[in-house]
Amino acid sequence: MLSRFMSGSLRNLEREYSCTVRLLDDTEYTCTIQRDAKGQYLFDLLCHHLNLLEKDYFGIRYVDPDKQRHWLEFTKSISKQMKSQPPFTMCLRVKFYPPDPAALKEEITRYLVFLQLKRDLYHGRLLCKTSDAAMLAAYILQAEIGDYDPGKHPEGYSSKFQFFPKHSEKLERRIAEIHKTELIGQTPETSERNFLLKAQMLETYGVDPHPCKDVSGNPAFLAFTPFGFVVLQGNKRVHFLKWNEVSKLKFEAKTFHIYANQKEDRKIILTYFAPTPEACKHLWKCGVENQAFYKLEKSSQVRTVSSSNLFFKGSRFRYSGRVAKEVMEQSARIKREPPEIHRSGLVPSRSCPSITHGPRLSSVPRTRRRAVHISIMEGLESLRDSAHSTPVRSVSHGEPFLPRSRSHADASDGMAVISDEAYSPSDSVLPTPVAEHSTDMAVSRQINGAPCSIEEEKESEAGTPMRGEGGDFGADGGAAQEGAGEDSALSEVEQVNKFVLSVLRLLLVTIGLLFVLLLLLIILTESDLDIAFLSDIRQTPEFEQFHYEYFCPLRRWFACKLRWVGGLLIDN
Repeated sequence: MLSRFMSGSLRNLEREYSCTVRLLDDTEYTCTIQRDAKGQYLFDLLCHHLNLLEKDYFGIRYVDPDKQRHWLEFTKSISKQMKSQPPFTMCLRVKFYPPDPAALKEEITRYLVFLQLKRDLYHGRLLCKTSDAAMLAAYILQAEIGDYDPGKHPEGYSSKFQFFPKHSEKLERRIAEIHKTELIGQTPETSERNFLLKAQMLETYGVDPHPCKDVSGNPAFLAFTPFGFVVLQGNKRVHFLKWNEVSKLKFEAKTFHIYANQKEDRKIILTYFAPTPEACKHLWKCGVENQAFYKLEKSSQVRTVSSSNLFFKGSRFRYSGRVAKEVMEQSARIKREPPEIHRSGLVPSRSCPSITHGPRLSSVPRTRRRAVHISIMEGLESLRDSAHSTPVRSVSHGEPFLPRSRSHADASDGMAVISDEAYSPSDSVLPTPVAEHSTDMAVSRQINGAPCSIEEEKESEAGTPMRGEGGDFGADGGAAQEGAGEDSALSEVEQVNKFVLSVLRLLLVTIGLLFVLLLLLIILTESDLDIAFLSDIRQTPEFEQFHYEYFCPLRRWFACKLRWVGGLLIDN
């Protein structure tokens, strides 16, 4: 009896495993689930734990043993997706950034998006000017510690918080000044909403960067935002394609292609190379999901997508879930008492030390900061002088795609620069956003991906230098156009080669199928194999008619020709 009980318990243990999910406030949720449980079951457990109804914006991310990030697919078994052995560790993250996060229906959803954007700011995914950085950090400070209190907050209290990968004492003083004078009386909810309003105005809002290289070997970051596909190089956005312009996403091994249709029936193809085939497939799947979520009107319009034009080649993937329009309509119908929110306060955090009282990580010697700035400028100069970074130039940035106006950035504000640092795959691969230098970099700022100064961007494409304290960032127009023409020609040759290879593959498959059918025909007509299904086929009237009227004359003709060829060879 005891042995049967023990054996049953062991079998139950084998069918279950432990799973730990790290939440956005760095607390952990641990549960035990069945081995055949699907991703949707775990996600529903998390949403119930968080009392979250607007859950379609979120997803579960995990990292495999090769340090490649993945989104957990909710329609598949968890154990079949994970390449490691249990217990499993994952993270809850924002997968689809809301186009207007401040307009989300419930405060709990806005709070979780706020936590995600705070992480993005700290890990360097959310790039901003120094003035914007000070305002964002002050909102975080107000949301976490409340109004300034001289008794609780001594001189230099803002230096105990880490909002960015690195920043200066001047920026810390500006953060404290804003917190003391401009945000008095704001509740945590109000500060978080103001933070969201400010963050969504930045051009890198919603960017989850994928490191790649262009056809010239220059490093680039590809990302999918609520408004379209973007390519970042240096601290510039070199390409932006709205979702209604993107027609197809494809990948083969490490090569990723974006097909787009722009104004006047202008078709372009952008080509990039991922570090590994797995990273390229992950990039492709993220693009397919983002395009379906933001572009489609209804989830019934979602179709299975293939990474290749041929049915027998490539990967197939289908987005499972509701689209953005359906999510917003469903959110509008939510009617319940707002759930209680347990904010993290001053709980220690592993990845966002902005809520800790640890030492400031920005204490970089002034000479070191100067050296970093010089290396950045050299990198931007090399980007300017080189041929264009991608096979073709995108010129579809002319029209803003949101009916929201924004004043031009003040030229006196210090612009964000990108350093040469890189983060681990589990955090971010886009370098740090904030610099304390007063150097102005005249890069056109954009609202959620749309440029504020269209004239500056056109001047840059035409070869007119853009004025800035850091130097000229406008590329030479003739050289850029010539480079773009060469890259376009190379792209056309690559497309022809791939088409020829596809035709050859199809021809080989057809020949193989015909050979198999010929072998089966010979076995049916010439062999005496006593197999049930072969005997049934031989006894059908259709087969007997085919055998005597077509096959036997054809066999006699081949035999006659072979005897004639044999006679010629013997005579010679």
